Formats: sequence, C-alpha cells, structure tokens
Amino acid sequence: MKPMKRRLILATCYLLAAAAPALADESASTHSAARLQWWRDAKFGLFITWGLYAIPGRGEWVQWNEQIPVNEYAQLADQFAPTNFTPASWAALAQAAGMKYTVLVTRHHDGFALFADGTNTFTSVQSGAHRDFVAEYVQAVRAAGLRVGLYYSPLDWRFPGYILPDLQRENAEAMRDQYHRQMKELLSNYGQLDVFWFDGGEADWLSFGGKWKGSAWIKRATQPGEKGFYKEHYQGGFNWQHDQVYSLLRQLQPDVVINGRADMPEDFHSREGWQALGDFDNEQPWELCVPIAGAWGYQPNLKLRPLKDYIQLLASVAGRDGNLLLNVGPDRNGKIDEPQAARLREIGAWLNQYGASIYATRGGPFLPGDWGVSTRHDKTIYLHILKWPGKTLVLPALPAKVLKATALTGGDVKCNQTAKQLAISLPAASQAELDTVIALELETAANAIPLLK
Repeated sequence: MKPMKRRLILATCYLLAAAAPALADESASTHSAARLQWWRDAKFGLFITWGLYAIPGRGEWVQWNEQIPVNEYAQLADQFAPTNFTPASWAALAQAAGMKYTVLVTRHHDGFALFADGTNTFTSVQSGAHRDFVAEYVQAVRAAGLRVGLYYSPLDWRFPGYILPDLQRENAEAMRDQYHRQMKELLSNYGQLDVFWFDGGEADWLSFGGKWKGSAWIKRATQPGEKGFYKEHYQGGFNWQHDQVYSLLRQLQPDVVINGRADMPEDFHSREGWQALGDFDNEQPWELCVPIAGAWGYQPNLKLRPLKDYIQLLASVAGRDGNLLLNVGPDRNGKIDEPQAARLREIGAWLNQYGASIYATRGGPFLPGDWGVSTRHDKTIYLHILKWPGKTLVLPALPAKVLKATALTGGDVKCNQTAKQLAISLPAASQAELDTVIALELETAANAIPLLK
C-alpha cells in the first residue's frame, strides 16, 4: 500500500472513530425522542399510590415516619385483602378525567410487592389477598386503551444496607439482588409496558441523601437552587449496578419510557410536588407529579383544592412544555374517595371542551408570564390567560400573521397585531374564571416561531 493512500485510510478511520461517540449519542437521542412522542402528546396521566399503608391510612411513609417495627408492619400483609378491588374502575376514571396513561406503584419503600415474586412471602400473591394486582391492573388499563405504567422503588426500609450501605455491605447487596430479580419479573411478565417510573434508586439517595461521619449523619451538599441535585456525591463502595438493569430493560422493553431516578439514561425528568412547577424547558422532556390532596398514599377526608387550581396547574405545565401526573391514593379496598373521583371527572369535562389546547401541543412560543402561558400545535397558538391584566393583554410582537382569533371559552375577542406587539382584548364579563383559552390561527406553522418573552 502506498504511503499516501495508507495515511488517507488511517485519517478516515481516525475521524470515524472520533465521531462514533457523537453518532451514538445522536442515535440514542433520536430513539428516545421516538419513544417519547406518544408521551409528549398525552400530556396528562394518573398516578396510583396503593399498598399496605392504605390500611392505617396515614400516608405511604407511615412505617418510616412512625418507626413501626418491620415485623409488626409486615402483619398488615395478611389484612390486605381488598373486597371490591376493580382496576377497571381506575381505568374508567382515568378516561373520564381525560388522562392518557396511568402509573401504578407496584412496590414502595416499605418493600411490599403487588406482584408475584417467587417464594417471597412479602407480596400480595403470597399473603392475605393471594392476587397479583399488577397483572389485574395491567389488563384493565390496556383494555381501556390507556398506556400502561409501573412505579418501582429499589429502596427497601427492611434492609439496613440502604441506610448504611458500606457498614452493612452484604445486606445492601442482598437488597440489590432483590431489585434485579424483581425488575426482571416486572419487565418480563406483563406484556408491553409504556412507562417505567423509578424512585429511591439513585446512589446519592443512599442513607437518604446523607453520609455518616462517626456517629453523626450529615446531609450531602446540594447544588444551590437545584433541589435534589447533589454536588457532593456518594463515594462509598456499594453499587446498584443499574447498568445491568438498564441493559435488561432495553432488551425486554425497548420502547418503554423511563424517568431519571435510578442513575440510568432517562427519557424524561421528574419534578415532584406543587411547589416544583419550575421554569419553561423544551429541551429536556419533563413531568410534574403532584398528589391530588395531601399525602400520596391513602388518608381519609383529605381537603381538595378548588377545580381552578388543577386546571391552571395543567395549563401551566403544558405551557412550560411538560406533562402532569396527578396522584390518587385508593383506600385499602382499592376505592378512590368519591370527592377526588368527582374532581377528576370535572377536570375531564373541562378537557372535553378545551383539550385541543393541551393534547399534542408544545409549550410556547410566548414564555410563561404573570398573565399565563401559551401552547401550540400545527398552525395554532393557544393562549391560556390565567390572570387578566385588565381588559387587554399585551404580548411581544409575533413574527407570523394572525388570520383569526377565537375565544374558545366564549366572548368577542379582539386581536390587534403590529410590528411592535400583539394586543388581545376581551370584555371582563367574558374572561373565564378557570382559564380563558384563546386560539390564534396563523398563516404559518406555530412550532417554527422562536420563543418570545
């Protein structure tokens, strides 16, 4: 081989090798985007937190908060035998609420599994109920035409190794073995899954985000202003071996979308709680999960927020380019309290009228402001005006011609478009209490418009 030709071949090989990581990243990103398309369009889902903790009815953290001994808490398993558990009613309620997917807690931090796990006695199959609730749930949700999601926590309070992963290394590794075994069962036994929702599996959350220095427990330092983002990471020797689980997950469920709470590549990021709405983000897919009232697990007689709060939260999430996962905690028999069910149906009634402004939209082009948010789809921008600044809302100039403006919630809207601004006017009597939705039909594609502030 001639020297010049050899140098050219070597140079080409070097360039291809150098480009390989970037190409791999681009390919992974493309696959993630393809997996996520249905999820982005869905916008709204139902979170169901249900387990032994529904019996005492003091929230899903009752065992830890009240330091109930493991053996004493385990006795609840024989009492967990729902008399009228009908997952079809959950699916029907999710449909009535306008939700497109559901996520069931299959095993929370207390370690009790709602699915079969071999000879493990701390499951709904090997205790009082003698039923695989995950199987029944999956069948009902799939039959209703909804997307199927499962929640799972590698964390298990029954294992001291979670609190002391280095001192109790063997115990922590036994907890890890359980995690890997149960993940294989969940990924293998229930057909196609659409969402897998991890919690409590990040290494930085070992020992609840702290470290032991002698006899003192010290919280690890977090990045200022970024809750849950540690700048001081876990440095011990225990490893969840999430890479093995992720490989199995992609092998058995290649199209499932996952959140980022288990130190593995995430499809979407989780924000948690009413206070965590956060900023606009159309680069990292994200989802806000909130309890409909109080705790995530069952508590009786919880006070609901006004309907307005839920509608405005849903609009605010969509306008920031995210999804909303709204949680309910059924009672020990699997029944969702009627006031909560009624509120969900009210949300669904609103979506039945104005769902086009939420489903299959992306946030923008107007960034969120005190007035509200905007969403967009095809050649339409939807303004969700949550707080009117008088009769007229003045927005930045829109680099696209508005062909028509319609107040979907009623009233005679006026749209004055100039090179400097866009002014939207609506009589006070026509301004909706929940959310004034105005559709702006454009001459060009709405998603091509850059973000406007």
